[in-house]
Parts: sequence; structure tokens; C-alpha cells
Amino acid sequence: MTIMQPAKILIVDDDVDVLRAARLLLKRHFEQVDFEKNPQKIPYLVSNFDYDVILLDMNFTRDLSSGKEGFEWLDRILDIKPETAVVLFTAYGDVEMAVRAIKAGAVDFVLKPWENEKLLATIQNAYNKRAALLHKPVGAVHQPGNGQIIGKSPAMLAVFDTVSRVAATDANILILGENGTGKDMLARQIHAQSNRSGKPFVSVDLGAISETLFESELFGHVKGAFTDARDDRAGRFEESNGGSIFLDEIGNISIPFQAKLLTVLQNRSVTKVGSNKNIPIDVRLICATNRNIQHMAAQHLFRQDLLYRINTIEIHLPPLRERVEDIIPLAEHFMQLYRDKYKRPVNSIHESLIAQLQRYDWPGNIRELQHAIERAVILSQGKTLQPKDVFVKNNNNSDQAMDTGYNLEEMERNMITQAMKKCNGNITEAAKELGLSRAALYRRLEKYNI
Repeated sequence: MTIMQPAKILIVDDDVDVLRAARLLLKRHFEQVDFEKNPQKIPYLVSNFDYDVILLDMNFTRDLSSGKEGFEWLDRILDIKPETAVVLFTAYGDVEMAVRAIKAGAVDFVLKPWENEKLLATIQNAYNKRAALLHKPVGAVHQPGNGQIIGKSPAMLAVFDTVSRVAATDANILILGENGTGKDMLARQIHAQSNRSGKPFVSVDLGAISETLFESELFGHVKGAFTDARDDRAGRFEESNGGSIFLDEIGNISIPFQAKLLTVLQNRSVTKVGSNKNIPIDVRLICATNRNIQHMAAQHLFRQDLLYRINTIEIHLPPLRERVEDIIPLAEHFMQLYRDKYKRPVNSIHESLIAQLQRYDWPGNIRELQHAIERAVILSQGKTLQPKDVFVKNNNNSDQAMDTGYNLEEMERNMITQAMKKCNGNITEAAKELGLSRAALYRRLEKYNI
């Protein structure tokens, strides 16, 4: 009898026959097996679904032999979720390339055409490695409180109160706030507290979508609608049907596309590019922007009727400098998070550093604080974080320690060089010494040309 493993597997390959064969084999052994032939959807899939193992092809139609795309997508996956186990699909002639990719962070590779037992063993081994690494259910590494926003300041308590009152409704919500204040996280929390929590939450960064792809990305397209439309594809609205869709950077879209978006919201249906069929949608709309959208509407840069439609409820997320009471709880949370992740001995923050953290303006908000504490945990030599361990932006927009003139990149480069010498060039040992993954160390070695 086959024992079904509670693993979630994603297969990414532009060869339909490969996808079909791999899925037929793996779905008999693993709880969930998804497949995707368009690598451009990797960031969305990795961000929104917690896959244990991703089986990734090294070459796609844009680049049939060099493997460059495979390296690019491997880096993207590890940047979004470093704990993901990535196994590479490669042809016989690409073995050397696959070995290079393993050094860059993949856990293994499988030759095409594969042997079924070998493929199963490789995927099982990758899953076991990830489970052993985590020791517990995967947390949201990039999100404070594993999905819960941390805050005890009056401003944040007011935000929490508003969320508790509106989350269970279907009211459209507009979240306003500077970059790095946690708008995406707040949107996820609203969805989690809503009656749609068991349905999809789809996040769309409108600032990252080109105008040529806007309609296709949001509304979908049919086969043959344009040159690269090889198959029918559902848009983001259709993918979020029954759940919530989060449109980040709503203030970045042009007037013509604002009109198209307004039509979809009014009709509660989408029409795919190349089709004349209306597809009904049932979604809860959450939008966000870091721009003064009211001023934009007054200047006719944003449609007033669309603004009325998206901001039934308006929530303002305050910048970190206006919620000083939250700085230390956030810093302590990030310290614990990265202490566990990188297996460092750090367990406290020195009083002098606490004072400096509270005095600093944090122009990058929570995101800047998170990155500063992560680097501090990695670079710290003791059990207590000191001012010299925390690097922030100076007037020249370069990183320096809070109480010294040391440059972070110079310090990091020296530490990596010392670790490589101590470990006689052994990447695995040096990565352990520094508390980094092998993939992260390889990226830094390349960055500093070591």
C-alpha cells in the first residue's frame, strides 16, 4: 500500500508532457501536486502557497539550453522563501550546470528522462530535508508575528479596532501608508478575519505590471489573443473568486486602466483579452497606496468615481516614527525570529541600542527595521545586540553602524573573507559559521567578488 506523504509539491516546466507524467506519478505519493508551465507565475505561487518542494526546469522557451533562466528562477524562489526545497529538472548535457545550481542553493537535481523510483526518492529526500530544517510548521519569515501585526501604540490600537469592526463585512477597503509600513500584511490580516478566510487571497503589485500586460494579468486571456498567448489563462480576479484580491500601489495605474478596473468593479465580471464572454466574479476588494490619492483625484490624476468605489473604508497605517512604542517590541520580535533562523546566540538588546533605535526616524519603516535587525543578528559576535551591530542609512544613503563610521558592506566582506579562510574555502562550513544558507553565501561571494 502506498503511504501518502503530507507534502505540497509544485512542478514548473513548459513541456506539457513532462508536467502530465510527473504529476501522474507524484500525486499517488504526495498530498498535493500542482503544476505550472509559465515560469512568470513563480513569484505569485511561491508568495501565496506554502510549497514544500518545487521541481524546477532549468530551461524554458525563452532560453532553450543555457540554464540561465533556471538560475534566475532559483534565486527568485530562495529570495521569496529561503526555506523552500528546490529540485532541478535537467537534461543529460546539463549535469555540470545542475551541480552549479546546487551550490547556489538547490537541494538536488533529476535527469530527464527520469527513472520513477529515482524521482520519488529525490523528492522524498528534499521534503525530509525541509522538514528537518524547520522542526515545526513554517512561519512567515518576512512578516511580524507570523501574520499578526505587532503594535501597542495608540495609533495601531485604533487600526486594530477598525479592522475588527470591518473585516467580517464585504466593504471595500483602502489602506494608506508609506512604503514599509505593512500594508500587505494588514490586508492579509483583514482577509484572515473575514468570512472569506477559507478562500483565496490574491496579492497583486500593480506597480510591477507593465501596461501591455495589465489586462491579461488582471482579467486573463484566451488562446491566440496575442503572440505569446499559447493557452487560455485565468486573470488575478478570476483566481481570487470567492476570496479577496489585494491591489497594491493602486495609485500607480494610468487613467485608461483605471476606467477598465472601474468597469470590472461595477459589473462584478471580467472579460478575458480576446474574448467577448463575461465571467462573473465575487471578490472582496482591498487596495493600498503610498501616494496621496485624494490629492491625485483633485488633480484629475486618479478617477474620483474609482476612488469612491475602492475606499468604502479607509485605514491609515502610521509610519514607524509616529509609533515609537512599537519599535522595541518589533525589534525584539525580529531578533528572536532571525536568532532561530540563523542559529545565533543573540538573546537581548543593550539599553544603549534601545535608546538609539527609538531616536532614529526609520524612513524605511518596519521593513528597514527588520532588515537592520536581521543583519545585526547575523553579524553580532555576542549574546547582546550593541549599537555597533545595527546599520542604518546615513546622509549619503550608505549603511553605517548607529554609533560608528563603519561601512556595513566592508564589514560583511571582511567577515565572509575570514570565515572562508577559517574553513579552507569550504562553502558549507563557512555558511554554517556565518549563520547563512549556502545560497545566501554564494550570492554574497559573487557580490563581493571573493
